[in-house]
This record gives sequence, C-alpha cells and structure tokens, in this order.
Amino acid sequence: MSKGKSDLALPLTEMEDYGRRLRSLKTRMNHTKKLFESYKDDIGDGGVNDALSDFESNWEDGREDITQQLDALASMSDAVVREFKKLEDELTKQVNEKMKVEDKRPKK
Repeated sequence: MSKGKSDLALPLTEMEDYGRRLRSLKTRMNHTKKLFESYKDDIGDGGVNDALSDFESNWEDGREDITQQLDALASMSDAVVREFKKLEDELTKQVNEKMKVEDKRPKK
C-alpha cells in the first residue's frame, strides 16, 4: 500500500524545462561557425583559425545526427508532459464526478 503517497509522480516543470533546454542546446550547437568567425580577427594566428575551421568542418559531419536526436528527445519530453497533464485532468474530472453527493432530502 502507498500510505498516502502518489503511485506515479513526474516533475512536470522539470520535464517542460528539459525540452526547452534541449532546443537551446541545439541552437547554440548550430552556431559554432558564427562564433568561431566572430573571434577570427581577435585570434590573429592563422594556425588557430585554420584549426577552428577544420574542427567546424568535422563537426558538421555529426551535427545533423545530434540535431535530430535532440529534436526527438525534446519532442518526447513535450509529449510526456502533454499526455500526463491530459491524464491528470481526466482523473481529476472522474474523482470530482464520483465525489458529487446527491441531495436525497425531501423537497419542501
């Protein structure tokens, strides 16, 4: 027996935030080229800039797969939150309907 504790609990706020954080990570990850280019003049050393360019080229190869995985995880997180809220609303509705007490006193 559960002794008053819920059998199922999800941290919905954290789950909602998880999807947003994944999307933010994807956005930042996809802006590395612009970030590197923004520091090009500050770095000055052509070797460092070449290394950053090489990194960006190699990073491009795996980025699409990571982007798709981040999108999928964010979508799954959104779906869990959405479906859990629907379930919670339905259960609340059912409990409220069962709790209604019919007034069986004779009418005057």
